[in-house]
Amino acid sequence: MDSTSRSKFPPNRKWGLAPPDYTRMMLKFLALICTFAAGGWPATQLVMLGSGTPQADPERSGPAVAIVHEGKAYLFDSGPGVVRRAAAAAARLKIAGLQAPRLNIVFLTHLHSDHTLGLPDLIFSPWVLGRQESLRVYGPKGTRAMTDHLIQAWKEDIRIRTTGLERGNTMGYKVVVTEIQPGIVFAQDNIEIAALPVHHGSVLQAFGYKISTPDKVIVISGDCAPPSPAILQACNRCDLLVHEVYSTRFLEQRSLQAVSYARQFHTSATEVAAIASKSKPRTLVLYHLLTGPTTDDELVAEVQSAYEGKVVVARDLEVYQ
Repeated sequence: MDSTSRSKFPPNRKWGLAPPDYTRMMLKFLALICTFAAGGWPATQLVMLGSGTPQADPERSGPAVAIVHEGKAYLFDSGPGVVRRAAAAAARLKIAGLQAPRLNIVFLTHLHSDHTLGLPDLIFSPWVLGRQESLRVYGPKGTRAMTDHLIQAWKEDIRIRTTGLERGNTMGYKVVVTEIQPGIVFAQDNIEIAALPVHHGSVLQAFGYKISTPDKVIVISGDCAPPSPAILQACNRCDLLVHEVYSTRFLEQRSLQAVSYARQFHTSATEVAAIASKSKPRTLVLYHLLTGPTTDDELVAEVQSAYEGKVVVARDLEVYQ
């Protein structure tokens, strides 16, 4: 956990379902009433920056989710296009915390390229555009080596921008890495973030995240395949469960190798339905969509064939509350 942080939340319980916290639910309800009465957004918003996969879909950038709490953006994954998607959200949705110079913290679920190709963009673009402080990166083992190599790869750019006519600041491109283990990894400014161990095929270390604030509990699965005991425990009637998914119908048309891969690395629509049925989120948000020709409505129908709760298919630059 960040050594300067002080949590306002109770420590994590063992991964296992806990009874609903009715006091917390009432406080959240009162907080929402006060916020809306003041004419503002809820204190915590989820902004979908990228809902896609390695597929080069022009409508869906690479995986990236922003949690904006009390005006500050916390990023989860850094897929291709992340800085420009954040800039679009800042401009179109009037979310100042997503302006490029203010992007200074990211939590990686794992080190697959589709989740990290935007990391050099996140390191350098906000710096060039005025970020003064180092970027903080939280991620699995190997994150430090990755960022060290990225800094080395752009050393000539750094030299030119800091010693040439630009006279750029010498802090904004630097990276402070924390390689994490399961449990609370960040607690500061009324937000607590816990890393959740998940299974993702042969990936040695992969995480989902639980984000807790006074007005919301949000769980992000990252890339994972069942079983997901940590996801179940973390959600447990959470406000938003953001879960990856593949279409069972689409997979029926694929090769045996593709089917085997998907089952070991990802979660089918029917499996997501089972997870949601047990964890009971207020809203299930589907992202990292492996769907092929399956339409959004067809995907929702696949999930709702075994789950009765609210389901939405994520779209880039949408806000979920």
